[in-house]
Amino acid sequence: MAEKTLTRMDLADAVHSQVGLSRNESADLVESVLGHVSDALVAGQSVKISSFGTFSVREKAARVGRNPKTGQEVPIHPRRVLTFRPSHLMKDRVAAGNK
Repeated sequence: MAEKTLTRMDLADAVHSQVGLSRNESADLVESVLGHVSDALVAGQSVKISSFGTFSVREKAARVGRNPKTGQEVPIHPRRVLTFRPSHLMKDRVAAGNK
């Protein structure tokens, strides 16, 4: 498996080379898009990117957990978690890369 991680600068460089914006404009565009996505998620909205997938926030209820080492019960507080559901096209594309 590849050890490289795609970063914001990698995205900005891709925008720069494919769209032709300056490096600063490309970085600003990437920051703006990521800002809009994160603002929508914080507000509780889902973000659907066609042919990629859907990001959504899920509310998890309070529950009782257990420390596996001691067996002691521990309360787990309610929280919001981010989930991602890839599109079928993305799933197929990733699966094809494993062959």
